[in-house]
Amino acid sequence: MNTFRRTWWKTAVGLVLTALMLFPLYWMINVSLTKREAVRSGDLYPKAFTLQNYRTVLGDQIPYLGTSLLVGFGTVVLTILIAAPAAYALSKLFVPGRRLLNFLLIVAQMIPAVVMALGFYTIYTNIGILDTVWGLILADSTIAVPFGVMLFSAFMAGIPRELLQAAQIDGASYWRTFRSVVLPVSRNSAVTVGLFAFLWAWSDFLFASTLNRDGGKLRPITMGLYDYIGSQNQEWGPLMATAVVASVPTAVLLVVAQRYVAAGVTAGAVKD
Repeated sequence: MNTFRRTWWKTAVGLVLTALMLFPLYWMINVSLTKREAVRSGDLYPKAFTLQNYRTVLGDQIPYLGTSLLVGFGTVVLTILIAAPAAYALSKLFVPGRRLLNFLLIVAQMIPAVVMALGFYTIYTNIGILDTVWGLILADSTIAVPFGVMLFSAFMAGIPRELLQAAQIDGASYWRTFRSVVLPVSRNSAVTVGLFAFLWAWSDFLFASTLNRDGGKLRPITMGLYDYIGSQNQEWGPLMATAVVASVPTAVLLVVAQRYVAAGVTAGAVKD
């Protein structure tokens, strides 16, 4: 009882702060369910309730949603295909200049995305992959790969060498050891890297607006939002409905992968 008396105010403060942080999300849903003529009234709940905004969004934005899913999952696959073997080499194999490579991975995450976007634009124009899904996947992967390598390395460094040596004694090559031993035990890290790569690709606007400006139906959902933003007026209902629809895949992934992410983020933090 005494413990409850000492901590009730902490719980109250936590609830208030949580409510403040979630209020923008609630307001987004509120506006998405409100008729256009009633948006400016600022009601705290949708008095002028309507589902028309979602009907409009589902009719207009499905192609863009599909593009975002394709770019997101493509980024996940490419990131893991590059980051996992690279981390294995850096953490378990003899690689000359390993410290320098680790330092360069940190530096790569410090480069502003706008600088990278301008460089990608010039390169993509020359090789002919501007306004393509593959171009966006490659660009988004450059953000996710350095993080993926560092997270995989932190986990793989804690894998007992005896486990790898046992596989090699049985005749497994470095590649077979990586594929049959290292990858299975790195599942939590792989899920964490994949989730962050998907979130970065899903929420990307800078690369999408720079590298896929004239892609038509190949635009991602972050660019589809611009369909409801004009120079004279904004369609707030459909705009917020699009934001709600775009939030659903990420929310589902976060809920499903929560326990893997909790284990993957702390991987390598504590060693025996």
